[in-house]
Amino acid sequence: MDDQLFPRPPAEIAPGAVHVPGWLDAAAQRRLLTACREWARPPAGLRTVRMPSGGEMSVRTVCLGWHWFPYGYARTVVDGDGAPVKPFPAWLDELAKDAVARAYGAPAGPDPYDIALVNFYDRDAKMGMHQDRDEKSPAPVVSLSLGDTCVFRFGNITDRNRPWTDVELRSGDLFVFGGPARLAFHGVPRTRPDTAPPGLGLTGRLNITLRVSGL
Repeated sequence: MDDQLFPRPPAEIAPGAVHVPGWLDAAAQRRLLTACREWARPPAGLRTVRMPSGGEMSVRTVCLGWHWFPYGYARTVVDGDGAPVKPFPAWLDELAKDAVARAYGAPAGPDPYDIALVNFYDRDAKMGMHQDRDEKSPAPVVSLSLGDTCVFRFGNITDRNRPWTDVELRSGDLFVFGGPARLAFHGVPRTRPDTAPPGLGLTGRLNITLRVSGL
């Protein structure tokens, strides 16, 4: 479908949850992809997360600022190579606050964004329904998509069951959820392989989520 003929306008998916299609232009996507590739290098690089149950997540993850592990944060990769977590760059804080302002039409709060979780999805990866609740701050979560299109399932704040809304997230899309939607369950039931922009140079999908830790 040609977006020039059929534009995708911003949409409020639920109170506090806003989808802004195509927020990152092609140049911004390439710059962010270059940064993600650098962050993925060891030490404290891309890893597979093992859950307390013993199962492994199908996405691979690298963290900035604070290292996320199930279910908490640390300053070192406590469930990996033990290296100090990579620093959270100031320009990501600026990007996150610009994203919140774009989604909500109002400035972001004063607290700096200081956590990034970068998740890589290959063609078979998915993410089960979950809440982002390990942070102390209620500031909105900023989600940026690069590469392959995915189905992003955005649910309710009570449980993993319906009602939910499935949203198509393409490369360059922005999704922000805060306020009454901050603790909504959400996940990625599937990606659509080979849908990344040809000029991007990415096979698979990267999701960059930016958060305020409050720690």
